Amino acid sequence: MTETEAVVVLTTVASPDDAHSLVRGLLERRLIACGTILPSARSLYRWEGKILDEQETVILVKTREALVGELKEAFAEMHPYQVPELLALPVTAGMKKYLDWLQLETAKL
Repeated sequence: MTETEAVVVLTTVASPDDAHSLVRGLLERRLIACGTILPSARSLYRWEGKILDEQETVILVKTREALVGELKEAFAEMHPYQVPELLALPVTAGMKKYLDWLQLETAKL
């Protein structure tokens, strides 16, 4: 796996429990190799003409760029938000052992 094939996908959910459920489901489908849950984020955003200030949980998932399409479909099905955030950020450098592990864990069996 080359570094340019790896991506980190950012999303947010309302609670750590929602985050755990989403990450677990994505792991079971082998769409991600890892999900890191960062609780206690504060997000300010505009929604339906109002500025909202909400507590959220940030999730960083590590996967392959080739799986982003399937990840979008899974988010449409599994993500608790009406408009889920899904931002895929390219990986420009990484440890070979980690990238090899990411490839292995996201391979369809």
